[in-house]
Amino acid sequence: MKRILAIIFTFISIATMAQTQIYRGKSSYSGDILYSFDGKAFYKGNSNYSGDILYSWDGKYVYKGNSTYIGDILYTWDGKYIYAGKSNYSGDILLTFDGLYIYKGNSTYSGNILYTIKDGYVYRGKSTYSGDILYSINGILPIPILILMMQ
Repeated sequence: MKRILAIIFTFISIATMAQTQIYRGKSSYSGDILYSFDGKAFYKGNSNYSGDILYSWDGKYVYKGNSTYIGDILYTWDGKYIYAGKSNYSGDILLTFDGLYIYKGNSTYSGNILYTIKDGYVYRGKSTYSGDILYSINGILPIPILILMMQ
């Protein structure tokens, strides 16, 4: 019986922890939730309803809506670069991520920094000033999903 209860509590805690919320600005107020992410689907608002899915994610590709069809691929991610569509051609690089900054195109030049990602916050440009916080994120959110969200 103890083992069954332990398994049940493990599944409940995993399910509860799996949901990531994205808030407007420097907030953690439930009324400021703009999007949520469950590891595979990106939803509008604080939802997990399939009709609210904006994007789907499989670890490499971002798909439009609730799809995994090859024709619905919006972005390809290789851990450093975001490519347009289903591509890994250097001419299709839209953004570069170095672990802290998101750069425009195939660049790591400081003048091309669009966003800073640090400590659960997304900042405008090369900044960690609280006045430049665009979003607060309370969990894990893949960079390609983050980029789509900001468009």
